[in-house]
Amino acid sequence: MWQAEQVRSRLGALYPHTAISVLGVPAPGDPAAPRSQSAGGDRAVMIRDLEAAIADGRADLAVHSLKNLPPEIAPGFTIAGITAREDPRDAFVSRRYASLAQLPAGAVIGTSSLRREAQLRERFPALEVKPLRGDLDARLRVLDTGRCAALIIAASSLKRAGYASLITSLLEPDESLPAPGQGALAIECRSDRPELVAALAPLSDRATTLATTAERAFSRMLGGTGSTPIAAYAEWEEGALWLRGLLASADGNNVLRGEMDAEVADAEDAARLGQDLADDFLARGASRLLPP
Repeated sequence: MWQAEQVRSRLGALYPHTAISVLGVPAPGDPAAPRSQSAGGDRAVMIRDLEAAIADGRADLAVHSLKNLPPEIAPGFTIAGITAREDPRDAFVSRRYASLAQLPAGAVIGTSSLRREAQLRERFPALEVKPLRGDLDARLRVLDTGRCAALIIAASSLKRAGYASLITSLLEPDESLPAPGQGALAIECRSDRPELVAALAPLSDRATTLATTAERAFSRMLGGTGSTPIAAYAEWEEGALWLRGLLASADGNNVLRGEMDAEVADAEDAARLGQDLADDFLARGASRLLPP
């Protein structure tokens, strides 16, 4: 809802004579459900429900965290805009410890992401990683109950929800490589509404759009899904786009990393960068880490 309100506010400033309202779509999920039906499954159901609201005319557009959108958009829909990126990093949240390095052996750390889980297991094998699900408030409550000594959560989620003060420390990309698109918002609408696509275009940020295009192309080429520990992060360095990627086994015992940079002028260049890095991963045996 925060994301939708932010976009509604920006559209209101652009088009002050247009009435813009927010349609709330209930989030799916039961915190007691098995892992296989949680995080990734909940996101897929939520996206499906939002797209259904667009398809049947209840809504004109939907606002998503870009990292939650699959690499391939459903037929009949398009991403009309990608907003300027919020902080793309992961955040360490704890009441008792100042950093990951301070956690004692056997401490329980919670996360809702297979990507974070695999990287944690690789770097800190002595910690117990607990998969979490539920909304942000539900995940934060596990700290109060003592079920976890710390959490790893997207910094942008905490900041957008007004919980920036809870961030104990931020993890740099070389410590925890972000998910493709992390920190950016995507605005989705029907692809057969060019007038709406044009109206939404001013919300888009070019630098973020090109960076996340490269990240999502990398993920798409490797068949990235919610059940694949995959990470990608692109940033601008002296006019070139520098893309880092990661693919891992869920237990963190096998991790493949790579990076590549290129001069990028448009979305086609950005997509090619992501594809080239994915090809490099495949040449180095990435298929062994992908689902059959």
